[in-house]
Amino acid sequence: MNLLDKIIANKKKELVELIKLKPVKELEHNKYFTRGIIPLTESILSPGKTGIIAEFKRKSPSQGILNNQVDIGIVTTGYAREGASGLSVLTDHEFFGGDINDLMLVRKLNSIPLLRKDFIIDEYQVIESKAAGADVILLIAAIIPENQILKLAHLARSIGLQVLMEVHNVTEIQMVNEYVNIIGVNNRDLRTFKIDTKLSFELADKIPGDFVKISESGISSFDTIIKLKKAGYQGFLIGEKFMKDKDPVFSFAELTRLLRGYAEN
Repeated sequence: MNLLDKIIANKKKELVELIKLKPVKELEHNKYFTRGIIPLTESILSPGKTGIIAEFKRKSPSQGILNNQVDIGIVTTGYAREGASGLSVLTDHEFFGGDINDLMLVRKLNSIPLLRKDFIIDEYQVIESKAAGADVILLIAAIIPENQILKLAHLARSIGLQVLMEVHNVTEIQMVNEYVNIIGVNNRDLRTFKIDTKLSFELADKIPGDFVKISESGISSFDTIIKLKKAGYQGFLIGEKFMKDKDPVFSFAELTRLLRGYAEN
């Protein structure tokens, strides 16, 4: 059993307990469940925005502890203040050190689009995401059969959420459906956790033009972002570069300063 298999097996086990602890009917009574979303697509494409979805992530299976010394409220409000197009919050506890309560706190403190980053495999998690204040959910093609992606994406859109579908090859791009808003190319192979940003360039022209297109993982330099922009990417999901810094907000601000300088020239 590889690491991805272990993550999914653990997620299924967690879901059994979660559904008992907090049934769907209870989730639907949360104050966030009926709120209108803040569209991530519009924020990414908005003139003057960075296109960066800045991520808060305490640890990862491949890197271990990234940063467990910073305050999630201070970091995410700092990202927003410095021009992030959106925020991404890891909610998996076992492997990434997150929690659904992190998402709710970030929603309370921020008024820009919020992505729930987790291994979503079940309808319950879609409802839970909306109830916790997410605007967008992540669906990973590598872990969900095509018919289940369609089912989850349809449910998400029916309750007002946007959908970011993550792909890693051409076959997975062909699994995209009409309920998806954003396609993200993950430069990290989730089975080996190896990263290669060349993948985004290889798949750039394979993605249908009517989707917002973002690149994820392994993006750590201004030069890489500019090259990805020229290849047609409109957004960039970046976490480890910022979180490895003692001051993630400073790291983010430095990168956005370079991007704004480039845009002005």
